[in-house]
Amino acid sequence: MSLKIRLARGGSKRRPYYRIVVANARDARDGRFIEKIGSYNPLLGKDDEKRVIIDLEKAKEWIAKGAQPTDRVGRFLGQAGVIKWEHGNNPKKAEPGQKAKERVAERAEREAAKLAAAAEPDVAETAGEAEI
Repeated sequence: MSLKIRLARGGSKRRPYYRIVVANARDARDGRFIEKIGSYNPLLGKDDEKRVIIDLEKAKEWIAKGAQPTDRVGRFLGQAGVIKWEHGNNPKKAEPGQKAKERVAERAEREAAKLAAAAEPDVAETAGEAEI
């Protein structure tokens, strides 16, 4: 069973509140969890000490047992000094997908065809005028 330390959303619409929980990776985000180890309230200011509350001892125990924190929880634990958190690096994230690349190529071909079609009548008109 792979364990995750992740956020489980609570609160109402447009008023998010998250519990930091240890859960099976296959369980639903807001579903069953093993233990609650903290909370996160994004509506509070970044300098407010109640914005992120984590029981660091429990977090260390679960990490020692093999639980993997998600990116957001890993950032919180990194700020608390429990783990070393590094920025993720995905250089292909902003690259368009295959279909988008195909659409760009088709659009470029159509533009080239329009320019070629627009240039051909000018050549025919000038040739016709020269004969007269």
